[in-house]
Amino acid sequence: MTMNQIPSAARAELVPSGKLRVGVNLGNFLLVNQTPVSSELRGVVPDLAHELGRRLAAPVVLIPCSGAGEVADGAKTGAWDVAFIGAEPQRAQEIAFTPAYLEIPASYLVPAGSPIRTLDQVDRPGVRIAVSARSAYDLYLSRHLKHAQLLRAEGIPASYDLFIAEQLEVLAGLLPRLVSEVLRLPGARILEGRFTAIQQAIGTPKARAAGAEYLCQFVADIKSSGLVAQLIERHGAKGVMVAQ
Repeated sequence: MTMNQIPSAARAELVPSGKLRVGVNLGNFLLVNQTPVSSELRGVVPDLAHELGRRLAAPVVLIPCSGAGEVADGAKTGAWDVAFIGAEPQRAQEIAFTPAYLEIPASYLVPAGSPIRTLDQVDRPGVRIAVSARSAYDLYLSRHLKHAQLLRAEGIPASYDLFIAEQLEVLAGLLPRLVSEVLRLPGARILEGRFTAIQQAIGTPKARAAGAEYLCQFVADIKSSGLVAQLIERHGAKGVMVAQ
């Protein structure tokens, strides 16, 4: 089957109302931005959503969500038909994910004078980590950390504020964001390497098997055709890369 041949079952599952409703995480500043005057959504994700709508011959309605957690909740409430969100095992209970179309490395920032020098020194008793609640990297750290304590804030900017206000030992975040945050803190350091890479994927509610299969083919095509790479370049999404 070519991308121009869309099974009727897939289209019925992805566009049940005649419109393609797409859940968008406004918290993912690397992939989506909202213009201040018109509130128009621009970026890699809106462009990919409109490309998907074009292929499905359906008008696109972007459903803005304040964070990844709100996007994930939409799978249960029927808020969207398709969503662009980090693929995580916890979310996969409700969402059928495609393979990743791009990935974003996540790492740690430590303040001036911190004795923490490497990634493996973070997970120790007494270490408090500021994190954006229900982000993909929060879910990852929740599964893997044994000793350090996660302190959650609603959104990426709020996690930075928490890190500063509570004088925490570590700030966890997307590496491109940490690169800008470290400039605000004299003496602060980003630890070398990454503790994970967020796998940005497309999802649809779990029961929509035909729709999920088509989305997997869509992702394979937008990667192999170079479209994802072109959009990363066009929108200046520094620090993200096409998933292998």
